[in-house]
Amino acid sequence: MTLSARQSAMIRESFALLRERLEPASIYFYEALFARDPSLRAMFRDDLAGQGMKFMTTLGMVIENIDRPETLGDRFEELGKGHALIGVKAAHFPPMGEALIDTLRNELGEGFTDELEAAWRAAYAELSERVIRRGGIG
Repeated sequence: MTLSARQSAMIRESFALLRERLEPASIYFYEALFARDPSLRAMFRDDLAGQGMKFMTTLGMVIENIDRPETLGDRFEELGKGHALIGVKAAHFPPMGEALIDTLRNELGEGFTDELEAAWRAAYAELSERVIRRGGIG
């Protein structure tokens, strides 16, 4: 990804803090997502805790490879195609990004600085673009 070394380090460090509270963070993420776009609720199974943990695990894997996105090409394609199969559109990614930012802000509190937010926004923009492109999401 085209992040600076400092941004990558900040993202890794903040996600390490988030790992301590993955389950409540993952539930908060979906609550924030559905508050932003209630129509998305129908795309998800009833087990939001399990779905949320899957999301956070995938996010963790991406963050571990944040400086080597080429190693994730197949994973981006798999994620994109899987999301396309359930009806996810490119327009669904912005509310997901905002829900992620809300979650990070909620979980990290004052540690979620403007600089850290900018790093996460840049990383999410690039990640979502890769998933959309590799998965053929319209």
